[in-house]
Amino acid sequence: MIDRRRVLELWRRLDVTVRDLPLGVLLLVASLLPALRGQGTEVGGLPTRPGDALAGVAAVLQCLPLAVRRRWPLVCVALVSLGFAVDQLRGYHLFAGTALPIALISAGSYLERFRRATAVVASVAFAVLSVELYRRGTGESVVEFVAFYLALALAWGIGAWMRSVRAAEAERRGRAAEDARNAERARIARELHDVVTHHVTAMVVQSEAARYLTAAPDRLDATLAAVSDTGRRAITDLRHLLDLLNPDHGTAEPRTPPVGRVLTLVEQTRRAGQPVEFTEEGTPAAATGSSDLVAYRVVQEALTNALKYDHGGRTSVLVRHGEREITVEVGTDGSGTGAGSPGGSGRGLAGLRERVGVLGGEFSADPVEGGGFVVRARIPGGGGGSTS
Repeated sequence: MIDRRRVLELWRRLDVTVRDLPLGVLLLVASLLPALRGQGTEVGGLPTRPGDALAGVAAVLQCLPLAVRRRWPLVCVALVSLGFAVDQLRGYHLFAGTALPIALISAGSYLERFRRATAVVASVAFAVLSVELYRRGTGESVVEFVAFYLALALAWGIGAWMRSVRAAEAERRGRAAEDARNAERARIARELHDVVTHHVTAMVVQSEAARYLTAAPDRLDATLAAVSDTGRRAITDLRHLLDLLNPDHGTAEPRTPPVGRVLTLVEQTRRAGQPVEFTEEGTPAAATGSSDLVAYRVVQEALTNALKYDHGGRTSVLVRHGEREITVEVGTDGSGTGAGSPGGSGRGLAGLRERVGVLGGEFSADPVEGGGFVVRARIPGGGGGSTS
């Protein structure tokens, strides 16, 4: 049994000239059939004459150039028009005259350069042909020539419309591809911001604290160890992120951090000198899609801002796993140094708001009385579980 899909696949792989040739050959064969002799296009009213060698030349000129109607549309329409003129002036009235509107449709659709010039030259050539046919003919009315010209113009217009549709589709695909690239760049930028900002902020805070611990070697050693540990975590997260840009990253282990790793974030923030109270309610679902990662990033960004803008202030982290959503709330009381609502570039909070919004959730980041701030997020996609 013939596999139609494979046949179509092989056909599409052929050169466009090879694919267009059968139409021209079919019209040429039809023009040579005795039953269709003199049954072609007739303009000007010249009497039909028997075929001869020149009729064969006219048929070849009108039919075979259709093989290049998409590759060289200007050449095609020029040769077909020449054959059509010979056909009409000699009165052969070949069936091959059907090729002229096909050539015009192809020229209107695929011709990229000299479009206006081609239309003008073709119109002038038709006017000259019409005058000569009128002079040789049996007194056909001018209306006949005008009607035929309009029919040819319609063929050109159909081709031009096809060209505009094709261009619009190409533009739509281009915009879609550009939007996809922009979205991917924005996603990578958000990931870089989340990973780098949190770890580097923690390292800066820990390093600043180390300057004042030279008289306490044990505490200094612990602080420097925390800086080193934070740096290693930053390198690990960056490697995971860079794996996404590697074509073979699909073979690597998954990089999405579960909400369970929030405790690691909390411990890291505590070592940086931030008192954090962590509460987790409910049971995490076995699989929550991207909601796990978004919840993790919310906590990460909020703790980063706590280190920046309320360093040393009491901070609370609440993660609640509901039946259909994950709720995150992170707040400070403004008792630390640099207290105030999250500022900076706003890239992190804007990115979180977008991420949560994509999942159909809600996100807010507001200042509270006393100089602190509170970040809240409701992220759909949680699993069931009892409160603990």
